[in-house]
Amino acid sequence: MSDSVVDPDEVGHVADLARVDLSEEEREQFAEQFADILSYFETLEEVPDIEREPELTNVMRPDERRESLSQDEALRNAPETEDGYFKGPKVS
Repeated sequence: MSDSVVDPDEVGHVADLARVDLSEEEREQFAEQFADILSYFETLEEVPDIEREPELTNVMRPDERRESLSQDEALRNAPETEDGYFKGPKVS
């Protein structure tokens, strides 16, 4: 791209801010690549809008209080328990 939106001086400035050393050749190369990337974004702007589906609504059920497991039922299948609680491995 000859009429580059990004010039090598801007690339050099950003590289300096990031403390990245770039040669003049690398600055030229990155300027061309950044210009290409920006042109791709411009191309995306040309994509026609389509009709979207309506926004999602909350389909979750309301919270309701109901019976839960007893302590014994909850611990029934646990590999190890201690004093009425689940027992897990020691963490160091």
